[in-house]
Amino acid sequence: MPRTGTTKERPTDLALVPELHHVGVQTDDLDNCAAWYEEFFGCTTNWTLDTFCDLTLSRLPGITRLTEVTVAGLRFHLFERTGHDGAVPGANTRQFQHICLAAGSPEELRAWRERWLRLYASGRFRFAVDEKPTEIVVDADGVQSCYVLDVNGLEFEFTYAPPGGDR
Repeated sequence: MPRTGTTKERPTDLALVPELHHVGVQTDDLDNCAAWYEEFFGCTTNWTLDTFCDLTLSRLPGITRLTEVTVAGLRFHLFERTGHDGAVPGANTRQFQHICLAAGSPEELRAWRERWLRLYASGRFRFAVDEKPTEIVVDADGVQSCYVLDVNGLEFEFTYAPPGGDR
């Protein structure tokens, strides 16, 4: 009789350690999105595609363009698709809820928030959600955080954890 709940995965010779390659961002306005990522994060455009292999077409039906932008080793793959409903992410949708990026100091954390506010006030970008960044909050361990939305309504957390903490 097979035992349940005690199955152990076989050890392998490979050390499987994930490393982030890129973050995929679906948008309905690639030009607006790429310009915002370039200005907000300081990204540069590496390449753009408008022809795709069968695997990409099967995974992302209706994809028309894909642009890679990068900053400090972080890659974003920004892509447009036809035929999607244009709905923005919602609180009750199963999805990656946010991406957290480290700020090097409390001043840097404030600077990220202020940059977002400046770009929003400029009127140069179309935002899918009209929601300003949160205030900067500080938890009991002194960790400071604020949340901002990109032009597509995707959430980024910026966090400063003081030295000596385990977060």
